Amino acid sequence: MENVLGPCRLPYELLENDKKINSGYLLSTRDLCGLDYIPFFIKSGVKCLKIEGRMKSPEYVATVTRIYRKYIDLGLSGQPYVVDKNDKKQLMQVFNRGMSSSGHLQNEPNRNLVFKDKPNNMGLFLGIVERYNKNKGYISIKLKEPINIGDTIALENESGSYTISELMENHKNIDKTKIGQTVTIGRMKGNIKSGDKVYKMSSKILSTLAKESYKRENRKINLNCKVSIKKSQPISIHVSSCCNLELYKDLDIACTLDYTPEEAKNKPLDKETIIKQISKTASTPYQFKNIKIDLDENVFLPKISILNELRRTALENVENFALAHIHKSLPKIPPSYDAKEQLLNSMRDFANNNINFSETRAPKISLLINELNLDFDYSRLENIDNIYIPLKYFTSKKYENILKILSQKFDTFIYMPTIVKGNYKNLFYSNAESAVKKYEVKGFVISNICTIKLLNALFTDLDKYFKIVANYTFNIFNSNTVLELKKLGISKFTLSPELDKSTITKLCNYSYLQKELIVYGKIPLLNMNYCLLRRN
Repeated sequence: MENVLGPCRLPYELLENDKKINSGYLLSTRDLCGLDYIPFFIKSGVKCLKIEGRMKSPEYVATVTRIYRKYIDLGLSGQPYVVDKNDKKQLMQVFNRGMSSSGHLQNEPNRNLVFKDKPNNMGLFLGIVERYNKNKGYISIKLKEPINIGDTIALENESGSYTISELMENHKNIDKTKIGQTVTIGRMKGNIKSGDKVYKMSSKILSTLAKESYKRENRKINLNCKVSIKKSQPISIHVSSCCNLELYKDLDIACTLDYTPEEAKNKPLDKETIIKQISKTASTPYQFKNIKIDLDENVFLPKISILNELRRTALENVENFALAHIHKSLPKIPPSYDAKEQLLNSMRDFANNNINFSETRAPKISLLINELNLDFDYSRLENIDNIYIPLKYFTSKKYENILKILSQKFDTFIYMPTIVKGNYKNLFYSNAESAVKKYEVKGFVISNICTIKLLNALFTDLDKYFKIVANYTFNIFNSNTVLELKKLGISKFTLSPELDKSTITKLCNYSYLQKELIVYGKIPLLNMNYCLLRRN
């Protein structure tokens, strides 16, 4: 939801019967804060957290990484898990839209998900302009957050931001403040008036801390080395490991350059110069912890860059050693894997041997009717094999005649909603059995895998008596997914409109599940588990 060109960045009007009932950035979600849920992630077996950092600054990534690292370590330590409110405030300072939200991490519906007022960073609320001196550009404000010289602030009626360069209390210059203090901020010009809201957009202290964290190396792999510079011999270096990493335990590399030291006429080479040059490993993941020098007296190298070349050559060899010895740890293959692979291969063979058969079959046409029109004569429909009708129409008596007409002429399927909420479950349980019998329903179109559990809870031997169609929202793109769906009782799947021609062709060559392709109609841009009016 951070793509600057995406739908969340655009303002919308919400209409009902052509009347505007709401407006704003209706698809702009509040920032997700998951600090409180890290112990649950760990308990659930989560191994990785992804930072949503597109279009963000390095300072944002550094701050989020630092704070989440702190609480992941705390969650793994077994110590009491308590989140410091100042850490949450730092997260909101580097970027926040509508403060923060728990997203969909809780079981209850999130009525506070969308922030319609603004699509980008809003900072922290700093206070209200109490007085504004237009001539001098002074604003007075009682602080809700501390500020310092170098911080940036924004006002609600101004599009840009100001860097604080003049900060005063009682006409005296100061460089830092505290919460509750009334201060004057200077050199402010623009559309400003008393009563305007002021926001702290960035903290110089926090930004400096973040920059320092990624400007320096935080971890280096320690190495031992011995440099040999002897008369009448090419210079050489011998490198070994002095760390406990398994990857480097057998490291033992020797490098020789085709440079022979000369006899010094003026200033001979000394050990301090050699150590200084060999230690320059800043651009690499390595550092020489212990350096030994075997140096003859009164020798000289024509160019000091020879030592740099010796170091670079040695470290390149160390890196190549590491790459050659990396072995990815793969999970143990479950006992059922061989049987699964054999089944998959047999299905592939069957598909490849029966391509001509599948090509000669007459295609069937399925029609999804999103809205039933009481004034339309559906008996006029012809040349259709399957009818998909949303669940809601099977719960209303006024559509009975239409449903009877359609179910008598075509194979009728109940089209389940993309997002199955609690009220839909109750609606389904109350009406599904009677609808299936009354209209001789042949099956269900499902849009997510959890609906299979819903159906199995109501119908015994589900795949024996009904056909289950996996909707395009499953985003099926390979044969392994198709096989897993077959094992779950799926009989047909709809190809995703996002697939390229090559992938579609491959999926169509697998004949062990029927498939459909959308050729006409409107496809929703997105589905939301959120009410724009916050009524549910």
